[in-house]
This record gives sequence, structure tokens and C-alpha cells, in this order.
Amino acid sequence: MGQLDGKVVLISGGARGMGKAHVRRLTSEGAKVVFGDVLEEEGAALAAEIGDSALFTRMDVTSPADWDTAVSLAVKTYGGLHGLINNAGVIKVKYIEDMEVAEFQRVLEINLVGQWLGVKAVIPAMREGGGAIVNVSSTEGFVSSAGYSAYSASKFGVRGLTKTAARELGKYNIRVNSIHPGGIFTAMSLDPDVVAEAAPKADAFLANLPLGRMGNTHEVSGLITYLVSDDSAYVTGAEIVIDGGMITGAGF
Repeated sequence: MGQLDGKVVLISGGARGMGKAHVRRLTSEGAKVVFGDVLEEEGAALAAEIGDSALFTRMDVTSPADWDTAVSLAVKTYGGLHGLINNAGVIKVKYIEDMEVAEFQRVLEINLVGQWLGVKAVIPAMREGGGAIVNVSSTEGFVSSAGYSAYSASKFGVRGLTKTAARELGKYNIRVNSIHPGGIFTAMSLDPDVVAEAAPKADAFLANLPLGRMGNTHEVSGLITYLVSDDSAYVTGAEIVIDGGMITGAGF
């Protein structure tokens, strides 16, 4: 038996990176997964690889209609909805004085407003039977770096969204938690903007990690599996860091 037998879970940004790892892990644990992304070719290929346990739908997380479609698809295809992984996100590394207002707004629209829309969309489907929502934030939701004003603002915002949603939705037995990955190998970590910013600091970064290595997406998926499962039935409003100890101190 899998840890998530009988669960139906919706994952945003599931076509690559951490989202792809989450789709694979949750289905391997017995869940039925509907996952959305704007990357249609990659999403269709992943769904074909997994088979009947996963269903892909094109989804722009800034579109309320796309969220409603994805929720309806989960309920109609698999008979309900028990979990949401708010995973989709983008990053833009640029100093405030050089950043255009539209660039800042786009990051917040996807990373923060998109998660708010996801929480709102799943409430009707979860209201009767309860459920678990995992909002993916970042260590940049606790600390920040030069050039990360938009990304960090969005990830700090996810913490506040999570706390409020946990307070509001507990009466429906809907649990809401945030996770805060840092130093994880993903497609986003290989983004040219991110590489250009991080490469000169890479050796120092690794030297200051208590575990002395980068993390892997499957390690984040393990945490998400726990938070969606009934093993975490008394966990809500929590913010869980998964960063190899990166923000424990200054590194001295």
C-alpha cells in the first residue's frame, strides 16, 4: 500500500523540475494526480509516461478559469479532490533600479496571486471531506539576496497567505502549510539569470551548507508526500524549511 492510496491531488507547474518530481512521487505512493502547466509538450509526455494515475491539463495559474477547469477535471475523473500542491513559479533576478514595473508584477502575479487563486479554487471540492494544501515558497521567503526583490516579495507573501488560509479553512478540516526549499537542483536553478547571479558564489555557498551539498527534487517530494498524507493530520499553518541547513546562520 502507498502512503497516498485513495488521494486525489492537483499539482500546478507539474511538467518539469520539482513539480515533475512531485507528480512521479505522489503517483508512486498511490495518489491520482491532475497536474497543470503551460508547458504542454512536456506535460503530455509526463502524463503518457505515468499512465492512468496522472492526467495533464494546460493551466495558466493566473487564470481563474484554468483553475476551475483543473479542479473539475480532478473531481470528474477521479471522484474527488484531497490535495493541492501550489508549485508553479517563476524567477527574475534584477536589481530594483533596473527592473521594470511589469517584470515585478509578473513575478507576483504567478508566484503569489496564482497560489491565492489555487487555494480559492479548491475550497468547494474540499469543504465536505477536508484536504491538504501545500504552498511552495522558498528560503527566499525568509531571507533574500540582491536582485531578488520580486521573487523574495512573492515568497514572503506565500507565508502570509498560508497562515491566513490555515486559520480560515481549519473549520473544514483543510490543512494549509508552506514549504521553503533552498539549494535544490531544478530547472529553475539552471535559469541563465540565476546561474549568472549564483555562479561566482557557488563554492562559498556549498562550504557554508551544514550538509555540504545541494538538495535533490525527490527529497522535497518526500516532504510534500508527508504533508498531503494522513500522517500529518495535526499539522497546519506550518512553514517547513528544506535547505540543508542553509539559513541556520551566517556560515561561520
